[in-house]
Amino acid sequence: MKQIRAISIIDDDPITVFGIKKMLNSINVCDDIRAFANGKEAIDHIKELITQNQPVPEVIFLDINMPIMDGWQFLEEFINLPLEEKIRINIVTSSIDLYDKKQWEYFRQKTHHLIDFKNKPLRKSEIAAITKAA
Repeated sequence: MKQIRAISIIDDDPITVFGIKKMLNSINVCDDIRAFANGKEAIDHIKELITQNQPVPEVIFLDINMPIMDGWQFLEEFINLPLEEKIRINIVTSSIDLYDKKQWEYFRQKTHHLIDFKNKPLRKSEIAAITKAA
């Protein structure tokens, strides 16, 4: 499997973050895995990378329901960033709300980035497929 340069996990649940990191480390897909407790921390970090002309994460795991800035607010800002490269964004949620599926469709159609929707908990068998660069 091709090494990914950087992966971001944006989730306020430490157990989910731990589980995703453990699965990612077990398949040795990336050495640079960073976690953020909300969308604001993550978007600020990504904007800083862009300002410094540094590469942004190729793969993002994104929770929807978080404090300060939720996943939808993060996506609204992220898709407006001046990024030509395609980023794989994996929405990882425990939500079964139809609204969230509609929001996912809305954002999928609004951007060139690859946005997937997965329900928690993620399985190790899914990790290899959803960590491939877009």
